[in-house]
Amino acid sequence: MDTPDLTGIRIIHRAMRGDLHRLHALTEDLDAGLHRADPARAAAIARYTQDVCAAIHHHHTREDEVVWPVIERSAGAAVDLTDLSDDHSELDPLLDRVRVTARAFADGRGVHELAAALRTLSELIDEHIEEEERRIFPVIEKYVSAADWKEMEKSLRGGDPRFELAWVDRYSSPDEMAHIRKIAGPVLSLLLILLRPGHRRRRRLVFGS
Repeated sequence: MDTPDLTGIRIIHRAMRGDLHRLHALTEDLDAGLHRADPARAAAIARYTQDVCAAIHHHHTREDEVVWPVIERSAGAAVDLTDLSDDHSELDPLLDRVRVTARAFADGRGVHELAAALRTLSELIDEHIEEEERRIFPVIEKYVSAADWKEMEKSLRGGDPRFELAWVDRYSSPDEMAHIRKIAGPVLSLLLILLRPGHRRRRRLVFGS
């Protein structure tokens, strides 16, 4: 049995953690008065935060509905997903809290509350992903067929493809990007060329770099 290719999920995990860290650091600095956000930038930060929350929600929902059943069917008693499923049940209330505080921030209030909500969400995501990759990735590689994993990955799509491509572009290592380009073909390179300028402008407005 060929080993499943976990490149894509590793990049998405890295992107979720990385953007949450950046957003938390940014809002902490705004709260401390180290940076300023005019209304346009505040709205951009709020929209970006909402997009991160939407991507996380989509990812964990599809894990519950698709990924976990594939793993359980393949690995049987060799895997226990209870703790990770419990983490998922905690996520939606946290994501809702971040969304609410982001909307308030866009209206010119509540940066302290947004920073606190992002910190809590970031800490949970860090802990959850570290545990998932430590415990579950070896199980996937041992028990799940490459064909089943590839078919399952198709079902993980359905979020905002432009946002996910921005994540892949920013958080892939050179070797990972070369691997993805080889699989996806020239269409990926064309999409990145078309979308990259807009992604960069958006990041500069939100993060300043």
